[in-house]
Amino acid sequence: MCKNEEENDGFKLQMKNTKKKTRNIRWMLVIYDVAVFALAAILMFALYEGNDKLSYIGIIQQSILAFVCVFASRLIGNVYGQIWRYGGIQCYIRLLCTDAIAFLVYMGFELLLPIEKITFPRMLCLSCLNLLGALSLRMAYRYAYKCGNQETLVGRFLSWILYTVSGVAAANNNESQKIKIAIIGAGRVGVSFAEELLNNEEAAYIPRCFIDNDVDKVGREIQGIPVWSEDKATFRRLSELEVQEIVFAIPSMDVEKKKTLYEYYKNAGYRLKVYDYPIVYAAGGKRHLREFDTEDLLFRKPLVVADERTNDYYKEKVILITGGGGSIGSELCRQLAKMSPKKIVILDIYENGAYDVQQELKIAYGNTLNLQIEICSITHKKALEKVFEKHHPQIVINAAAHKHVPLMEHNCVEAIYNNIFGTRNLVELCEKYEAERFMMVSTDKAVNPTNVMGATKRMCEMIVQSASTHGKVKYSATRFGNVLGSAGSVIPLFRRQIANGGPVTVTDKRIIRYFMTIPEASQLVLQSGAMAKNGELFVLDMGKPVKIYDLAESMIRLSGAQGISIIETGLRSGEKLYEELLVKTEELDKTENSMIFIERDTALSKEEIENRLALLQEACDSGDDDLAREALRKTVPTFRTPEEVNKLCGEII
Repeated sequence: MCKNEEENDGFKLQMKNTKKKTRNIRWMLVIYDVAVFALAAILMFALYEGNDKLSYIGIIQQSILAFVCVFASRLIGNVYGQIWRYGGIQCYIRLLCTDAIAFLVYMGFELLLPIEKITFPRMLCLSCLNLLGALSLRMAYRYAYKCGNQETLVGRFLSWILYTVSGVAAANNNESQKIKIAIIGAGRVGVSFAEELLNNEEAAYIPRCFIDNDVDKVGREIQGIPVWSEDKATFRRLSELEVQEIVFAIPSMDVEKKKTLYEYYKNAGYRLKVYDYPIVYAAGGKRHLREFDTEDLLFRKPLVVADERTNDYYKEKVILITGGGGSIGSELCRQLAKMSPKKIVILDIYENGAYDVQQELKIAYGNTLNLQIEICSITHKKALEKVFEKHHPQIVINAAAHKHVPLMEHNCVEAIYNNIFGTRNLVELCEKYEAERFMMVSTDKAVNPTNVMGATKRMCEMIVQSASTHGKVKYSATRFGNVLGSAGSVIPLFRRQIANGGPVTVTDKRIIRYFMTIPEASQLVLQSGAMAKNGELFVLDMGKPVKIYDLAESMIRLSGAQGISIIETGLRSGEKLYEELLVKTEELDKTENSMIFIERDTALSKEEIENRLALLQEACDSGDDDLAREALRKTVPTFRTPEEVNKLCGEII
């Protein structure tokens, strides 16, 4: 108790001293303003003798009236409530406005009161001279505070003047201990970031220069910080300013240019950061300074595909999401929760994932969101039918799947049961319970598959397309590439390996993949489902593929870790060197979204699909993975061996 009391007493004393110091600074500013006013009054009333020469009594009368008007306006306008060493344009505008009001009041009283009169120009000159003095005083105070330091003769002089006249220490006395940065971008974002740093005594960074190619800014100064063009921001000049880190502060920068600058400064040994909105989903959406993230390494502008029409489509709908606790499924739930659905039903066999999403959405939306959790496997048709009977979903999104490529190679039967027959169960129940739409989440591995997982997904696409030809439900499938940060992706593996000191393992240096973020993938699914008419297979223009080896190198550089090597372990079972997004690249239809295309494909008949499913069923009933794999090759004609595809790919790459 004694210790706590002492701490409380110390805190109260500290706060008391702080308040006292603040009050002293304010009163000192008032005193300085009075001195400025007195000087202006002496110049205009006593020393200036124009046609309206005043008597001694007249000088006193005019001085008192002007003084009362000016300082009453400033007090009412809370001019002395501003912290001027941090003052921005708003503070100076406040001073201008209060003194303008004071002049008008002064002019009115001067006409009405029985005192000696002066001319309008003389009255205006007094007000302007006093205002100019007050502005100059504050600007000099702020300049001394920002530029005072112990490193240069001028800085030491400014620090001494500031402390002498105000008792306030200069902000940059500890500048030598701060991290010196160069800010790429002298626009609104970059300038606001610099201002934030300059006005924060506790900031760990100090801006040394801006780097920008705007001809109207290059060669000038912003907040006392020089603006250099990219060609003049040489390593020599940056080293002269002791720049340690480079901060990117242009959210809209062209991706190719960002990549060039990143490699340029990274190779020079600078640490690189981003002052930007987070790329991945994050609550709040505030700007912050962060490390280059994995998503940034793709050097691809984040895709935003959601629109008002998409939002309206899902509004007031009962939506069932299978695999709702997974990476894609959970993000689908987050996106849908924003669209005011009637009900969201999360179905997953893994209760922990479903629980986590449930708690997250409850915290975010409370009772405003009707959220239901159902623990069930899509292979268990009776349990699945109970869910349909209970909720009667209008929209069903199938994000449930076994997707780990090497594991599914050794568990072929289970992959077929879950991915293929689970999808069939959902299609049949959608028809029985008269759902409006069925949306299937697919993958680029379904294109010319070389593994069990990809082949099962291709069969799912064929089931959905066939159902669209004879069913009442509207069907669609959406195909995209690898998802950053999803369960089983390469990114978490690389992070763990780097944290453990390496080595980082890649199966083959030549491997290339298409990547997208979880929010992008989820938005794509939702918009394609909303725009679907029936039977479409949607694919995304995902830009340039990324070499996994290059991605590993970049992540190692970003981590700052030293001595971490990258080793090749050889291609895994069923793995190919590249992934495709389209079966027939020449057969594409555009949509209203320039990033989304529709692949034209001929749907199989209901009878043909049933025959292929019967073949798979017979093979799976045997429990033999090899038999099941051979049956899968017969049902999916594009299913080829990895060796065949990789041989061709190696020649191309």
